[in-house]
Amino acid sequence: MKPQAAEASTAEAPYYLPQGRERELFRHAYQNYLPVLIKGPTGCGKTRFVEHMAAELDRPLYTVACHDDLSAADLVGRHLIGDGGTYWSDGPLTRAVREGGICYLDEVVEARKDTTVVLHPLADDRRILPIDRTGETLRAPPGFMLVVSYNPGYQNLLKGMKTSTRQRFVGLRFGFPDPSAERDIVVRESGLAAERAELLVALANKLRRLEDHDIEEAASTRLVVHAAILIRNGFDPVAACENALVEPLTDDEEALQGLMEVVHALLGE
Repeated sequence: MKPQAAEASTAEAPYYLPQGRERELFRHAYQNYLPVLIKGPTGCGKTRFVEHMAAELDRPLYTVACHDDLSAADLVGRHLIGDGGTYWSDGPLTRAVREGGICYLDEVVEARKDTTVVLHPLADDRRILPIDRTGETLRAPPGFMLVVSYNPGYQNLLKGMKTSTRQRFVGLRFGFPDPSAERDIVVRESGLAAERAELLVALANKLRRLEDHDIEEAASTRLVVHAAILIRNGFDPVAACENALVEPLTDDEEALQGLMEVVHALLGE
C-alpha cells in the first residue's frame, strides 16, 4: 500500500512560497517511494522547502548538515560505551528508517564517499538499510523518504555526485525566486514594507549579475531577509546591506568595495 499525504494543516508548516510544481512533484515522489535530489544555490530555499513538505506530509524530519568528516557511521549509528558496557546508538538515517520519516542530507556531496554505499540500497527499489555492526537489515516502511541536496555551482571535481548515485533520484532544480515572489518572501519573513523589500531584492539581483568580482556564491534570499530584518528593526539601511548582504559574500577588499558601490548607487545614500 502506497503512503498517502496526511491531512496536515499547511498553516502549521514552515512558510514556503511555491515557484512551480515542486510541491506536487515531491508529494508524488513520496507516494511512489522515490528519493528526491534538490539542486540549487545556497540560501535559495531548499531546506525550507523540505521542512515545509515534511510538515505537510506529517512525517518526522531528520536533517543532516553534511561535512568533510561525515561518515557512514555518523548516519547509520555506532556502538557507544556506557555505565553498563557498550550499547548501540542509531544514527539519524537509521532513526528515519525505523520511524518511517524523511531523512534530508543537506549538501550531500560534502560527506565522505563511504556514505554512498549506505545510500544506494535505500535509493533504489530495494529500500533497505543493512547495518553491518548489528547484523540487521532494515526494510524502509512506506512513510520513509530519502532527500538529498547540493549546490551544483559550488563544487570541484573531487566533490561532484557520481552519475550512478544521481540516477537513483528524482531531480528538482531550484533557483532564486523571481523578483515579485522574492519580495513577498522578504516581506513575510521580515515584516519590512513591500516597497523597501522590493528595493532590497533589486539590489540583490544587481549583485548576482556582477561577474568581475571575487565572489564564490551569489547573494541569497536568506541574506536579503537578514538585511530586511535589520532595517525593519531600525538599523541604517546602507550598513544593514553592508553587513548582511555584502560582507558574507567575500573577503576580498576590492570586491567588497565594488559591491558597496552598487549598494550606494541603488540606495542613494
